[in-house]
Amino acid sequence: MDIKGKASSLIEEFKAFAFKGNIVDMAIGVIIGGAFGKIVTSFVNDIVMPGVTALIAMGGAKDAGEGLKALSYTTNAGVVIPYGNFIGGILDFIIVAVVVFLVMKKFLGFMQNMRKKEEAAPAAPPAPPAPSKEEVLLTEIRDLLKNK
Repeated sequence: MDIKGKASSLIEEFKAFAFKGNIVDMAIGVIIGGAFGKIVTSFVNDIVMPGVTALIAMGGAKDAGEGLKALSYTTNAGVVIPYGNFIGGILDFIIVAVVVFLVMKKFLGFMQNMRKKEEAAPAAPPAPPAPSKEEVLLTEIRDLLKNK
């Protein structure tokens, strides 16, 4: 197979892959996940971190500043290690993980309940088979005899 044929085959495979329904669903999930990430980040920065800042200030810190971001260690050589950023990142991750876990648990529970309801619903009885030609003919004869 020549290079042009290989490229054409590769393009066809890519089209089949890219335009499957699963890929579109995944893209929608990524977009919604990004928006959800912004909500969680706002929750952490605007609600959780001010509480952490208040706790640091109550703990006797002279200048709580921006909460955890203000925590740092200065070495003898004058190098500043801002370990508060790292702790803030860990807290952010833990909160995101807990929220995603709770949302997925509720979503999966909802999906399981829907499946149970579908399985529990009785199936409609099958339609009776169509009468044979003999039965139709006998029914017509019967009806004619009744009318006489």
